[in-house]
Amino acid sequence: MSIKILLIDDDKMQRKMIRGLLENKLGYQIVEADGGKTGLDIVKQDQNKEIRLVILDIYMPDMDGMEVLGIMSQQYPDLPVIMLTGSSDINVVVQAMQLGASDFLNKPPEPGRLQVSIKNALKISVLEKEVNRLKKQEDGVYSFKQMIGHEGGLSKVIGVGRKAASADIPVLLTGETGVGKEVFAKSIHGESNRIGKPFIAVNCGAIPENLVESILFGHEKGSFTGAIAKSIGKFREAEGGTIFLDEVGELPLDTQVKLLRVLQQKEITSVGGQSSIPVNIRIISATNKNLDTEVMEGRFRDDLYFRLNVLPINIPPIRDRRQDIAELIYHFIERFTVIEGQELKDISDEAINMLKTWEWGGNVREIENTIHRAIVLSDNDILDIQDFYELPNVNISNIDVEKNKNYISILNENGYQKTLEQIEEEVIKLSLLNHNNNITQTALSLGMAKSTFYRKTKKEI
Repeated sequence: MSIKILLIDDDKMQRKMIRGLLENKLGYQIVEADGGKTGLDIVKQDQNKEIRLVILDIYMPDMDGMEVLGIMSQQYPDLPVIMLTGSSDINVVVQAMQLGASDFLNKPPEPGRLQVSIKNALKISVLEKEVNRLKKQEDGVYSFKQMIGHEGGLSKVIGVGRKAASADIPVLLTGETGVGKEVFAKSIHGESNRIGKPFIAVNCGAIPENLVESILFGHEKGSFTGAIAKSIGKFREAEGGTIFLDEVGELPLDTQVKLLRVLQQKEITSVGGQSSIPVNIRIISATNKNLDTEVMEGRFRDDLYFRLNVLPINIPPIRDRRQDIAELIYHFIERFTVIEGQELKDISDEAINMLKTWEWGGNVREIENTIHRAIVLSDNDILDIQDFYELPNVNISNIDVEKNKNYISILNENGYQKTLEQIEEEVIKLSLLNHNNNITQTALSLGMAKSTFYRKTKKEI
């Protein structure tokens, strides 16, 4: 799918001219609105956030463009807007920029100038969104509104999450690996009365067993070999805020006893310490294990389980909320475009449809890694099916050769690697196609003599 742009202009001829330029010359997909109210309705109904940019006329009869811009800046601050006008009044330009317009162009827009303006607006918008996302996480003010799917497949569970945020009780997040339990925990923290306070995440499964207590509760200098300095531990780092214990089911039984004391007494004792230290924290824990089974088999304390499981929230896997997949893909394309310092890439309808039907056993994390890999490896402006060849059983054998003349798959339709002879045969066929069956030009482009070319194609000179 090409990048979708909303064009709002009451002049039908202007819309036709700009649409032709943007679709036929620049490859964008255009949605038209003949007035400000219609344009605002289109943006409001764009639940999947497919519209990436707005081109807005200033002088319209039903609603002035400045009024529309003001509403969009308030309600859709991440959506860049380029203003169009037939006026040369500098005060109008200043007012539009103050209201948040990305750029200001005179009618009729010069094609090259319009193209540069669109690219810059998209790039700045993506960069601003990523900076804002990182800042919200760093400041501890990340909220459910920033979670992809908050209006879609996660709406019901987020309703429970908001209730959890309003109370200061322990929450146990469950769900498969990669569903976004840490992001969900950050959102609870960001909508609670502990907003702006520390959010400390600890992966309990990644800590060596002999260091668990020291890392969680701190230690005194010289309390064990290697303790060359005092450490306050993760719980005290989270003072006033939230500590997120991921993979809590991996904690050793003796550490579970200490954690139970923290929940009961609201105090900790460091390794080698002589006195208890009060702590003011909220505990959110998470696991992809069945803790009921762990309790029955003696690997997890039942009293601790009851303390952690005051409010259980199960986060659904991505296969149960497929309506969020496309938005996640667009989000990760934008994020990794910024991270890798590239121009904003697009993705084809065929690739989106294929990814929507994929099972995604690794959930959101697998989507994230898949898109990141495609962004890094693809040389094209538009990601297509062939950019996801690493996914098992992806059928890329029916890709339109005319549409992808420079693409050769090293895998057959069953997902197995082709032989060198098979790949060479396909290279020759595609090269012939690209050179209109001119054997001399084909042989030259492949760097081989005509006699070698004939031999490989089993033809006689």
